Amino acid sequence: MRVHLGALAGAAAVTGALSFVLLATAIGTDFWYIIDTERLERSSAGSEDRGRLEPLSSHSGLWRTCRAQSPSCTPLMNPFWQGNLTVSDSSRQLLTLVTLAGMSVYIAYSAAAFRAALCLLEEQALLDRVDIRFGWSLALGWVSFGFELLTGAAFLAAARVLGLRPGQDQPV
Repeated sequence: MRVHLGALAGAAAVTGALSFVLLATAIGTDFWYIIDTERLERSSAGSEDRGRLEPLSSHSGLWRTCRAQSPSCTPLMNPFWQGNLTVSDSSRQLLTLVTLAGMSVYIAYSAAAFRAALCLLEEQALLDRVDIRFGWSLALGWVSFGFELLTGAAFLAAARVLGLRPGQDQPV
């Protein structure tokens, strides 16, 4: 099977652009981690404490946490806004990758710790009424990572095709 250099370059460009758009969308949105307490709030609607209960549902991103019933969000620390700190582009990309991995581990650990705490308190019924899940922003981040791997593979294949061309002097 003969692969053309133009097809490889086109594939690298498309997958690279897709990766960038998906990662930018993932980083800029606030749906990495979702806590939904609607069933818990509905089940306690008959109690007299309902007037004092505050809705606890929220969704979080890398930069802020938003309550479901409130239009405002609580910002988290942004490491790139510090005035005297200069971060290179390659360092930012590395930090983004580390953030993706760290957020995934943190979310999994938080969910496990929450379940363990509820089991220790013997409040299993409460766990059944609270839904904790990953959001679509995290999924976009991982899909972006997959496209980045495809981009790298296309570039490596293009380099291989260029290296196999006969009759061309390769500059050193």
